[in-house]
Amino acid sequence: MNHQEQLFDVAVIGGGPAGLSAGVALARALRSVVVIDAGGQRNLRAEGVHGFLTREGISPSELLAAGRAELADYGGQNITGFVKSARRDGDNFVLSLEDGSTCAARRLLITSGIEDELPDLPGVAERWGRDVLYCPYCHGWEIRNQQVGVLASDAHAVLQALTFRQWSPDVTLLLNDKLALSPGQAEQLGARSVKVVDGRVRGLVVQDDKLTGVTLDDGSAVPLEVLVVSPATVSKANMLQNLGLELDGLEEGPGTRLATDESGLTSCPGVWAAGNATDVSAQVMTAAAAGLKAAAAINADLVLEDTRRAVEAARTAAVH
Repeated sequence: MNHQEQLFDVAVIGGGPAGLSAGVALARALRSVVVIDAGGQRNLRAEGVHGFLTREGISPSELLAAGRAELADYGGQNITGFVKSARRDGDNFVLSLEDGSTCAARRLLITSGIEDELPDLPGVAERWGRDVLYCPYCHGWEIRNQQVGVLASDAHAVLQALTFRQWSPDVTLLLNDKLALSPGQAEQLGARSVKVVDGRVRGLVVQDDKLTGVTLDDGSAVPLEVLVVSPATVSKANMLQNLGLELDGLEEGPGTRLATDESGLTSCPGVWAAGNATDVSAQVMTAAAAGLKAAAAINADLVLEDTRRAVEAARTAAVH
């Protein structure tokens, strides 16, 4: 059936690990579910997925393909498209897609993720996910014992440097004219043998398609094999603002997220969120688990609504 002609129980906006995990769980609950995927998942540049039990090293695209196949096996639908806007229509929601089509559903789950706004430094975008990194738990093992530089954007860089020190004895904190260390911070870094370099970083040094260092404004170079950055994380759920959803700032670092309760329910009744859309630090396994948790909450909510409608129908039939 064409998705424009069907009222789905649930429409999932975003086809990453959180969205596909939720879609499979809802389909297994015998719910009609559609996952609308615009692509561009955050980790597609990574060589492999890490920290996902039994799927260590699988390519992100291969994991998504397997998820889409599982969704189809249970009767769920997956469509490629970008949701431009959403509106409430009585008890339901209507999504408008970029291709002009629409999709109606009783409940919405937002798993559209986030976008990483990388530092404005030449070469960083091209090497993102390779030797320009962010998450130690995603890449720490792979870059162990290498020369690691942490590019400061705020005070969080101190904790980043101390964390990456777990994986390498050769860590350098690049202050980048963004950070003045307190005596306590300097003491911590010194005790862990983390080097500190003053001066603004102006570019990367790349040889044979490998990062070999960074250059500073004074013309000097710092030898490195890995550069750690802190991108601003920006929610991709702007299309839902007309439903009353508001974005929250992050407690640590620049960026935005959707606020939810423990089940993933947003401030808008009938709308849940999961994955990086609400938890910017969620890894693949964490996002998938959050999708499953939200799916269970959505199904429970629909069970109550189905029961309420059945009771009303039974009462009406009894009167007549």
